[in-house]
Amino acid sequence: MDYEFVSNSVEETIAIGRRIGEQLRGGEVFAFIGTLGSGKTYFIKGIAAGAGVKSEPATVSSPTFVLVNEYGGRLDIYHIDAYRINNASDFEMIGFDDFCYGESAVLIEWADKVMEALKGINYIRIELAHSGEERRIIRIFNMPEYIVLSK
Repeated sequence: MDYEFVSNSVEETIAIGRRIGEQLRGGEVFAFIGTLGSGKTYFIKGIAAGAGVKSEPATVSSPTFVLVNEYGGRLDIYHIDAYRINNASDFEMIGFDDFCYGESAVLIEWADKVMEALKGINYIRIELAHSGEERRIIRIFNMPEYIVLSK
């Protein structure tokens, strides 16, 4: 199922992510695509909160230099930042395949840099784009039918 949303604030972006996180079953892989400052990390903060990550949203941060953050909650959440990864084989070397299992959700920022590694995986694609200072257009593709979002 595909969706398109307009978010007028960081709080709205987090809320959309939270609704998704509340419905995760495990085994989902998310590919986030968007320019710097488009809201990828805020969206992920919402998913993590909805999935039961007990930390404050401020502690869910982009793992730009460590590459992968793991958050525990109802599911194991793996937050990968592919910004500094040069190719699909480097991405696979960080253990991507090991993160994909039935009790986890994998959230990949800058996924456009590692699309080759996602071939053959049924992933959810989330594109975020600026549409003003605070306003963002959020497009979601291939959302599983069990995750229901109102438009």
